[in-house]
This record gives sequence, structure tokens and C-alpha cells, in this order.
Amino acid sequence: MSPILQISDLGKHYGDGDKRHQVLSGINLDVKEGEFVAILGFSGAGKTTLISLLAGLIQPDQGSIALRGREVTGPGPERGVVFQSYSLMPWLTVGGNIDLAVNAVHKSKSRQERLALRQHYVQLVGLSHAVDRRPAELSGGMRQRVAVARALAMQPDILLMDEPLSALDALTRSKLQDEFALISEAEKKTIILITNDVDEAILLADRVIPLTPGPGATLGPNFTVDIERPRDRAALNGDDRFIALRRDITEYLLDVGAGRNTAAEKPVALPNVVPIGRGKSQKLPNAYAAAAASPTKAGYVEFSQVSKIYPTPKGPLTVVDRFDFKMRKGEFVTLIGHSGCGKSTVLSMVAGLNPISAGGIVLDNREVVGAGPERAVVFQAPSLMPWLTARENVALGVDRVYPTASAAERRDVVEYYLARVGLGDAMHRLAGELSNGMKQRVGIARAFALSPKLLLLDEPFGMLDSITRWELQDVLMEVWANTKVTAICVTHDVDEAILLADRVVMMSNGPNARIGNVMEVNLPRPRSRKALLAHKDYYGYREELLGFLEAYEGGANPDEATLDRIRARRIERSGSTLPHSAA
Repeated sequence: MSPILQISDLGKHYGDGDKRHQVLSGINLDVKEGEFVAILGFSGAGKTTLISLLAGLIQPDQGSIALRGREVTGPGPERGVVFQSYSLMPWLTVGGNIDLAVNAVHKSKSRQERLALRQHYVQLVGLSHAVDRRPAELSGGMRQRVAVARALAMQPDILLMDEPLSALDALTRSKLQDEFALISEAEKKTIILITNDVDEAILLADRVIPLTPGPGATLGPNFTVDIERPRDRAALNGDDRFIALRRDITEYLLDVGAGRNTAAEKPVALPNVVPIGRGKSQKLPNAYAAAAASPTKAGYVEFSQVSKIYPTPKGPLTVVDRFDFKMRKGEFVTLIGHSGCGKSTVLSMVAGLNPISAGGIVLDNREVVGAGPERAVVFQAPSLMPWLTARENVALGVDRVYPTASAAERRDVVEYYLARVGLGDAMHRLAGELSNGMKQRVGIARAFALSPKLLLLDEPFGMLDSITRWELQDVLMEVWANTKVTAICVTHDVDEAILLADRVVMMSNGPNARIGNVMEVNLPRPRSRKALLAHKDYYGYREELLGFLEAYEGGANPDEATLDRIRARRIERSGSTLPHSAA
């Protein structure tokens, strides 16, 4: 049988002369009827350019694309497209947005037939209850369902999806992945999915193909997903085929990406300078004083019955309820849980950016009151001054925190940490000219350069594509290994939580969110993502976290027996071994 789609020696560049940038080069791909192909790639590698070429929205410089033997020369209804942005008409209802596609493509059908088409696809994506709502009344996940229904209602030969879930939170994304899998089975469409999520690709696709880094990106080896459908994400985590395939794909991406965006590091020695004093001694909070009377030795960081309560028209709303936790000096703790569970609220209270309603927090025997230089924060967006260079952005904090150091010593501190995060050759570039990943490297360098007693990270890599996130996680681990600063990181990423932490604190659902479980991570340091993929216990920890999140999904409040069963499964797996990597 001839392939439905044939891509032959496809290439695309932008600009001319010295400004010529070769985006894609030598792309060759045959796709069978009904096949689901996932293409994984680095940020900026040309994934969206490839989808635009397949959709006929732009023309190639070389090569060709043929659909059912006919060359693609422009857009056509035989190719449905779902982009990362929903592109819905805000003044139309859900039904009205889908009608736009149905009425444009199926002009020969009767009004009743077109209405039946709309109803079928609205029902397929689970939006029958919202057919009369407008986009402003919908969540991000619901808007993306409308975009999928609209594309399917065209009844195309092939569906092209350009990172359709990357703008959504982790829980919504996982739910829509499961729904996409069901839709794919029901429709039997030929689908090409562009994604940066390895787990998403394996869950949904028959074949996973990496796109190599640009410039001149091309397709890498094919990875066949030889796992029967339907695929259950929890069950996959215990499937040796999934573990081996996930490891092989991830290692390939790490290997081909290792040489990109590298910057030479200057051999800068860190001077022996002392940060600014932390002020006068403060009275310990009552909650801490009471806890200190117990036989338990106080921790370096101690949360004592910490609560956050907001006034509302309906009365007080307790977001965080008696968060009680002790940390050792030099310990790295991650906080994980569903959206709205109070993770960032806890972090903002210990940062001194959000007042504590009840209880108290102590750092190195002093109460946390307001913000201070002994606590450095890395946010999801690094908040750099775009008119300053990377070096000047880091120097802003360093000049304030080391008032007695010489100018040369402060310069060395700045350049040492910029070199450590791989920006030794880019430190004099304006922040506004840097990529998102490079900006976050500056944010990490700035935080470590303050020599904080406590490092706080609030989903620091949440805005980055998966592969850039992996790189920066390894950068963070490398720099942290040299400082051993006490750290707390809020994350929604299970793999990130395990990679970084000595302990993972799992939050129950809000409101009245508490600590639901604490998991000790006894994996050797120094850690890297590649090393963890080969460790026999890694997937046991992963299964426990996924099981916990599943138990609390949808606002559920599992009993202790359920949580004990989740913990027990990891202990049972601890002696298991992983299969050898496939050739």
C-alpha cells in the first residue's frame, strides 16, 4: 500500500546572504494511512516550520510534499490543523466556531447534515454541555477541545497538530492526552503530532521521530512504539517496554543536544567574600518556641503549623492549613501537587512576600519576617532588566549583598556564576536579546551569586520546552552540588521533583491543603537525567508520585490506607531491574 503522505528531501530557509538561516534540510518521511506519528524536537529547531509546510501555509525551498500522490502547493480541507494557540472567534459560541469549518468545507451537504456533523464532534470532545458558550467562558483545555473538534469536523484525510497541549497546566494536559488517545482510536485518522514531551509522544503515537537541533534540522531515527492500545499512563510506568523506549529516546535527544548553545567557560576562581549581615536577632514565633520544647531537634528551616487564610465575601478561606515541616541544612526539597494545592503560597510565605496568617517559619534560628537577602528566589519568569546585560543583571544583587568586597571581588562572583551556568561568552549580551532558556540561566546565576541561606525556586523551568528544561535541570544540579545551599523547589513535573530532591513533599488538594505524603529519595548524587534513567529504583519513585497525584485527582481526598498502598508498591519494586537499552 502506498503511503498517504510522502515528504521528499524537504528544505526551508529564511533570509539571504549573511542573514540566511537554514531551518530545515533533507527531511524525508513516509506516513501510512491511519498512522499516528509524533515528531519531537528542540525549541527553535523548526517544528512549527515543518507543520506550516505540511499545511501548505508556506512553500519549501527544495523537495516536495505529496498527499495521496498529489503535490501540496497550498492549504486545503484535506489537512486539518490544530495549533498551540486556539485561534477561536471570540464573538462566536462553541457551536458557531465549529460551524465555520463545517459550512466552509461541506457546502454540498444539507443544513441538517452539517448540524449533525457539528453535534457529533462537539460530543466527541465532551463539550455538548458548553455548545452555547463563548471562548471567554471556557478554560484553556476546553478551548483546545473546540479547536480539535473544528479540525475533525472538516473530516480531513490527515490531522496536523502543532504542540496543541504545551500551553496547558500539567493536569489538564494529561487529561487531554488521554482524550486525544480515545479520539484517535475512534476516528482512525492519520495524525502528525509535533510535541516536546517524550511521555506524550509515547502515550499517543505509533512512531516517534526526533527532529535534530538546527540550523538545518533533519529527522533522526525512528522509534517504534510497540505497546498495545489503549495505553494507561499509570500502567505504562511499570511496563519494561515503556521504560526502555523512554530511556532510548531521552538519551538520543540528550546526546544530539549536548553540543548546542554551548558557551566557553572562563576559569574564574570564586573569591572568599562574605555576604551582608542578616540583621539583629529576632524573637522566635510562639509556634516555634512551643515546638522547640519537644525532644525533636529543631531543623535549619522549620515550618511550624503555618497557615494562610484569605478573607472572602463568604467568609475566611484557608488555602494552606497547618503546614508543618523541618528541613536539614543543605537539604533540597521539592513541593508537588495539583493546581491550587498551595505550593506557591508556601513558597511565597517563606520568601517573605506573603504574610503568614498563623504559625511561624524559622531559618537558621531566626524568624522569617518580610523579604531578605538571605533568601534568593527564582521565579518562572526571571524578571530581568531587558536594557541591561546578563552580567549587569546579576551585578545588581551582588553589589548590594557584598558591600565590603572590592569591585574586583564582586566582578569575580558575577562572572563565576555566569560561567557556571554556561553563559561565559554571552554575559555581555542584553537580556532582551537572550532566549527564554538563557534568561532563566541568568536568573539561576543571580540567585546563587547572592550566597543565600535558602534558595527558593517557583516552577523555574515551567515556561520552557522539555528539552531545554532538562538541560537547565542538569545546570541547576551541577551548580547546587558546589554550594549545597538549602533549597525548596515548587514543581508540577514528576521527573523534576525526583531529580532535584532529597525529599519530595506531596501536597493534598486545596483549600485546606496540607502535607499528604513525604517521600525520601535515596538516589546517588551527583545526579543527571541520563544517570537516573539507568537507575533501577528511579521508576519506583516515579510510580509513587504518579500514584499520589492520581489518588488526589479531581479534588479527591484519599484515606491513609490508599496512600499506604501507593507507598508499598514502590518498596516492592525496589529490587527490580530495568531492561538493557535497545540497540
